[in-house]
Amino acid sequence: MSERTARQLLALAAAIVFQALVLFGMVVLAQIPLWTGQEIQMETTPVDPRSLFRGNYARLQYAISELGADQFDTDRPLRNGEEVYVRLVPGKNGLYRYAGVSLDKPDEGVFLRGRVSGQWWRSEGNVYRIRYGIEAFFAPKERALALEAELRDGGVAVLRVSGSGRARLAEVLPERN
Repeated sequence: MSERTARQLLALAAAIVFQALVLFGMVVLAQIPLWTGQEIQMETTPVDPRSLFRGNYARLQYAISELGADQFDTDRPLRNGEEVYVRLVPGKNGLYRYAGVSLDKPDEGVFLRGRVSGQWWRSEGNVYRIRYGIEAFFAPKERALALEAELRDGGVAVLRVSGSGRARLAEVLPERN
């Protein structure tokens, strides 16, 4: 084997290892909130229980999924993809609720990092749609069918939130009484 061929094989091997490490890193970063995050619970409403294309899942919506433009401390319109930070506080029933929104990461407290995914006009003014990565809960077929019945009147999303505001959906439970 020539020296040139050996270098090419080494470069190819390095590229393959690098790609594998990047994929592994992406999986680990996505799992960190589940492993180390603080558990919180929020009210949620199901939107659509199944999809023929994506499988069995419940699409969820939260009170913080749509925020009025007047809640942001800025005169400029927000751009799609822009990061926002929603502060949360525990309510009397133990469920976390909206406490404010900012374009800057809070120094303390529980908060979710989201991204603006759209804007439209309503009678009360401009509204921004915010995505947090916790809008879909995938489940086996039997569990998805049970969720459809259990969540008709709403439910409780069990989230794990990291210190950076990344959230992952751990479980969806029927509404607490």
